[in-house]
Amino acid sequence: MTEAVHDIAIVLALAWAAGINLYAAVFLFGLMGHYGYVELPPDLAILADPRFVVASGVMFSVEFFADKVPGVDSLWDAIHTFVRIPAGAALAAGAASDFGPAIQVLAALTGGTLAAGSHLTKAGGRALINTSPEPFTNWAASLGEDALVVTGLWAAVAHPVAFLVALALFVALAIWLLPKLWNGIRGLFATLSGWWGKEPRGNPPAQPPAG
Repeated sequence: MTEAVHDIAIVLALAWAAGINLYAAVFLFGLMGHYGYVELPPDLAILADPRFVVASGVMFSVEFFADKVPGVDSLWDAIHTFVRIPAGAALAAGAASDFGPAIQVLAALTGGTLAAGSHLTKAGGRALINTSPEPFTNWAASLGEDALVVTGLWAAVAHPVAFLVALALFVALAIWLLPKLWNGIRGLFATLSGWWGKEPRGNPPAQPPAG
C-alpha cells in the first residue's frame, strides 16, 4: 500500500510540476535519479542521464530568467501551452511504466489534465499580474512558483501522503480560481479592444466649403 501511494504521488507530482515549470521538474527529478535519491521507472531513466541533466538544467536557467520579465513570461507561457501539457502526460505515463499499458494510458490522461490545470492557473494568474506596472509582484510570483515546484517534488518523494493531500487542495483551488481568472482576462482583452478601437483625438476633419 505504501509503495502504491509513493508511485501515485510521483506520477501526479511530475504532471503537476510540468504544468508550472517543466524544465525545473525534469531537471530536479533527473538530478534525484542520478544521485540515487529516487529510483526512476525504466521509461524515465533518460532523465538521470548526465547529458539530459545538463540540457534540462540549461533550459531551467533560461526559464528562470525569462519568467521574471513582465510580458516575456506571458509570451513564454503561451508558447509552452503546447509543450507543458503533452510533456505532463508523457511524464505521467513514463512514471507508470511498471504497471502495464492500461494504467499508462490512464496516467497519461490524468497527467495531461493535471498539467493543463496547473499551467492554465499559472499562466492566467501571471497574465493578470502583468497588468501592474511594477515588477516586484511578478518576481515574487515567479520565485514562489519555483519554490512550489521544488517543495512539491521533494514532498512527493519523501512524504507522498502529505503531497497528495496538498495536491487535492491545489486542484480544488484551481477549479475555484480558473473561472475567475478567465473572466479577468476577458475583461482585460475587452478593455484593450476598447482602447484600440477609439478614434485618435485631434482636430476635426476640415469641412468642404459650402458651394
